[in-house]
Amino acid sequence: MHVFRPLLRKSLFVVALACGALFVPCAANAEALLLIDAASGKVLQAENATIPWYPASVTKIMTAYVTLKAVKDGRLTLDTLLTVSPTAASQSPSKMGFRPGTQLTVDNALKMMMVKSANDMAVVLAEGVGGSIDGFSAMMNDTAKRLGMTQTSYVNPNGLPADGQITSARDLGILARSFLRDLPEYEYFVHIPAIRFGKRVTGNFNKLIGRYPGADGFKTGFICASGYNLVASATRNGRRLIAVVLGANSGTARAVKAAQLLERGFSQDGLSWLRPSLGNVESLVPVDASPPNLRDEMCGGHRKRPASDDDDALIATNGGTSGSASATGGEAQVTFFTAGLQPPMMRASELMATAAATTEPVPVYTGPTRTGTALIAAVAADAAQQATPKARGKKSRVAKKPDAADKPADKPKDARTAATKPDAPKADTKSDTKSAAKPAGPRHAAAKPAEKPAPTGDPAAKPAKPKAATKPAAKPANNS
Repeated sequence: MHVFRPLLRKSLFVVALACGALFVPCAANAEALLLIDAASGKVLQAENATIPWYPASVTKIMTAYVTLKAVKDGRLTLDTLLTVSPTAASQSPSKMGFRPGTQLTVDNALKMMMVKSANDMAVVLAEGVGGSIDGFSAMMNDTAKRLGMTQTSYVNPNGLPADGQITSARDLGILARSFLRDLPEYEYFVHIPAIRFGKRVTGNFNKLIGRYPGADGFKTGFICASGYNLVASATRNGRRLIAVVLGANSGTARAVKAAQLLERGFSQDGLSWLRPSLGNVESLVPVDASPPNLRDEMCGGHRKRPASDDDDALIATNGGTSGSASATGGEAQVTFFTAGLQPPMMRASELMATAAATTEPVPVYTGPTRTGTALIAAVAADAAQQATPKARGKKSRVAKKPDAADKPADKPKDARTAATKPDAPKADTKSDTKSAAKPAGPRHAAAKPAEKPAPTGDPAAKPAKPKAATKPAAKPANNS
């Protein structure tokens, strides 16, 4: 049997050479895959692993690494209070949406960033650790260079679209392995199943957490140009593997592919000696090329809804089923023996379709570190603050409907006038309620002339101001 090894290696070398010469991904659907052993760095599978790629939110693994390294080195603590700046608050979703000036701890910002993939929290951490986005990006690039991530460059801490934000499956494998090796005491941050902020519960976008047996990290990412990315890890019988999937066509597809990679690695069939050694992840040779841009494929008009990092639908193809051969990567050959799950043998897509294991969400909150009853009070206070903006948002949406419908000018304009000042009407409503509850008096009588314009249906009219009664009734409608 050993005589076949040189021939097999030669054939694989020819294929690899052809891909490298063309400087394009060999995979038909432009994906990059990598599976490595976390302890040794040995490469178990690699496809397009050194093709440059847009990282999207898997960037936040580096943001967490740099932040936690600063904590470990004593430059700040997990209890250090950070402030949300206007720059942080202006980041695109996904985000927590805190107002500028809001304070929270490094610990809570990390949890929100890693579970909800909050772009604003990434900037809060960057500014808190590096002084600015540029300063922190320089720290990220220095760290990447030190770790041997030769294909990586950063310009922001969250992975939002930027030409200079580039990595590869190879480099992400190196980063994930470095995180586990250098920061074992902070590993908890990469596998939190869910967080609870006030009344809102957000589950981890990494669908392997709580579903795939032994899954214990890391991070998802998505922008239109990159497709659906995932760095994942799992441990079984004391052995830990790291899988990297870049450019999958949906949130579920990336989880399915990662599960398949991990399962193949753990299975280790008896013919593994036939496969040529791929060496260590650091020895993979980088490809000099531009990252593929998957915008048309990922965010084109064929999608029924806008794509996002928490998209959980497999792309229907031809038969209209949830997935295809390309989406599942030959999943019929990969099954899972999973304790406690029925049936005992499951396909990857079936496993991802099951409900995640029930766990208590980790509470996150604004303000300084709290415990016990103080923590309960902080969570309740955040829940109370959530309720108010929600009510205002509903009022605005309802009031704006007449504008979109182009109804006659008299009613919609007046309705819009009432909706354009969400804060002021609150105070006015209170004063109006009070004045209505009081017995008739001189003030009440003075307000009577202002009731004449009532037939116009102006809910914004202020009966308590005699001045408004002397103006023509049409004026408020024209100003709205």
